[in-house]
Amino acid sequence: MSHEVHHFSMGVWVFALAYITSAVGCYAGLSCARKAANAWTSVARTRWTLMAALSIGGVGIWLMHFIGMMGFDVPGSTIRYDLGLTLLSVALAVAATLFGLRIVDTDVQWLRAMPSDVRILIGGVIMGFAVAGMHYSGMAAVRVQGELEQGRLYVAASVAIGVVASVVALWLSRVAERPAVRIPAAAVMGCAVVALHYTGMAGIAVTVDPSAPNPEGMTIMTLLFPGFIIGVALLAVPVVALMASASTQDLEQEREMASWLGEDRSDVMSGPDERRVER
Repeated sequence: MSHEVHHFSMGVWVFALAYITSAVGCYAGLSCARKAANAWTSVARTRWTLMAALSIGGVGIWLMHFIGMMGFDVPGSTIRYDLGLTLLSVALAVAATLFGLRIVDTDVQWLRAMPSDVRILIGGVIMGFAVAGMHYSGMAAVRVQGELEQGRLYVAASVAIGVVASVVALWLSRVAERPAVRIPAAAVMGCAVVALHYTGMAGIAVTVDPSAPNPEGMTIMTLLFPGFIIGVALLAVPVVALMASASTQDLEQEREMASWLGEDRSDVMSGPDERRVER
């Protein structure tokens, strides 16, 4: 017999925090993806794409998932999390996002020969299945006193949401050039990621066995504390890089303006970054 399951045991603020975390991670990721699309060198493109994957996959998807899990409670059962499967889930989230972004913005000739929309669709489908895999590998890490099952219909619905969300995310990574566009784009992406999570959670059925021993593993708070610290660090790297890139762009624009006015401002900026202004 299925046992009662709570998804907001700590209050609705957990849902709000999960959504905000996802939207912020997606915004940073979209900003990095735009830098990658405009990069002149493969090294710069790879660097920005990796930061985009860490922001979207590591923060916007994975950290959001485990913040949302703070509200998960099964009365009458202790809940623990397997560390190995949890680490696998974060690796899946980042790798899936990175793979999808690289398909869209690739150096491989036979892929570049495809229309951009086709690459977005292919990358989105692969990324969507992998992101859903991240969610369910994260759920496989859950340990309860009894059995935990997933409803097939809810699994299918969450995978569909993941695919649609991934296609939209990859498309937005190509078109969201200005902050005024990236902000609502990140808000939509955050909604999609949260929808995938809670659709999957709605299909959970738990059978509690009071005689079963307490499960082994980590508590959600023990898991989340280092996860949140790492998430903040993951966001700090692209944010600092974006700020530094913006400063470099401002210096280059000042130099160009000075040249239009007939002034010598070669001292404004020098070095390898002079070759390229990443927009």
